[in-house]
Amino acid sequence: MPLYEHVLIARQDLSNAQAEGLIEHFGTVLADNGGKVVETEYWGVKTMAYKINKNRKGHYGFMKTEAPAPAVQEMERLMRLHDDVMRVLTIKVDAHEDGPSVQMQKRDERGDRGDRGDRGDRGDRGDRGDRGDRGDRGDRGDRGDRGDRRRS
Repeated sequence: MPLYEHVLIARQDLSNAQAEGLIEHFGTVLADNGGKVVETEYWGVKTMAYKINKNRKGHYGFMKTEAPAPAVQEMERLMRLHDDVMRVLTIKVDAHEDGPSVQMQKRDERGDRGDRGDRGDRGDRGDRGDRGDRGDRGDRGDRGDRGDRRRS
């Protein structure tokens, strides 16, 4: 059977227990249609990059599944119809990675930033001068007609 990974974002006004229950509910929908949930993760409430349905935050859930395509389509259909689910993403993968997802790993385990060490004098920036005498920026001259300003 094909392997899939699903991420869903639920409304922020749900409780943690309700959000986790939502993930379990969709797992049972998948199981009822001949699929199998390999692993689920609740990532918690996270701030989104932009508003979705007037919400800035959402409960994130992640599922690794092994299921036939019709079972996944039915689960996705029900997710999209559910009022509490704002977004759904499903990806077909060749193999599931072992261990927790990147979102669940601690920052120090990830090591994605490397050792920054002492940054030194940052010589690559050049001499930026005092920069204190920037004034009212009147030295810019005529900037042309911007279209949004009214002329008096």
